[in-house]
Amino acid sequence: MITNTQSGTNIHEIARGIYRINTPVDTPGGPFNFNQYLIVDDAPLLFHTGPRGMFPLVREAVARVMPVERLRYVAYSHFEPDESGALNQWLAAAPHAEALSSSIGAMVGASDVADRPVRGLADGEIVALGQHSVRWFDTPHLPHGWDSGLMMESSTRTFLCGDLFTQGGPGAIPLTEADILEPSEAFRGVMDYYSHSPDTGAMLERLAAERPTTLACMHGSAWRGDGAALLRALAARLAANRQRRTDEAAALAA
Repeated sequence: MITNTQSGTNIHEIARGIYRINTPVDTPGGPFNFNQYLIVDDAPLLFHTGPRGMFPLVREAVARVMPVERLRYVAYSHFEPDESGALNQWLAAAPHAEALSSSIGAMVGASDVADRPVRGLADGEIVALGQHSVRWFDTPHLPHGWDSGLMMESSTRTFLCGDLFTQGGPGAIPLTEADILEPSEAFRGVMDYYSHSPDTGAMLERLAAERPTTLACMHGSAWRGDGAALLRALAARLAANRQRRTDEAAALAA
């Protein structure tokens, strides 16, 4: 459903009660897109706020599904404009909403900028929403940001995977079963936004063990399929890239 004909902002249900809000944008590097995810339940949750300037568009999309003032939680993976830039606008629009981030994020960034206290979630903490519940996973430096964390919705096995599997373009397809690893790796190859932490493989394996069936990507299409296999394929690709760089460095030093 298109919610703003001028911007092309649209909203689609990708899993039971979970909606993808997508806005295509033009950038100097070509077309791109920003997604937020809304879980509609007794205590609705929005994952990622969108940039501050995009707030009216995202608010308009949310309002097509539920009253904005009902929003109970505003969560984000790490402190960055497209993840948390509109946080204060959402807190103003939804007076009973509580901001959620990692405990590190609440300590080092959000406490200075948020108009209301930010609740820092512990690794593994569960937030009950009604028929849905989300579990927080600390993922420091995956793909970037010391304060990074991601969420898994248990009843639909939807993984709110943030910047993992970023795909360029307008993100016109709401939910796909086609390959997203190659497009996302092509995008990362041009603009490598990963920190390449030594713990990346272990963190991806921990997420794979949750067996997600829907991946709610922040940029590009959401994806449906064997999420565990896809996360392990990403881990293997990143490990191979690290090994290649190690070999190249050793050859230069020889």
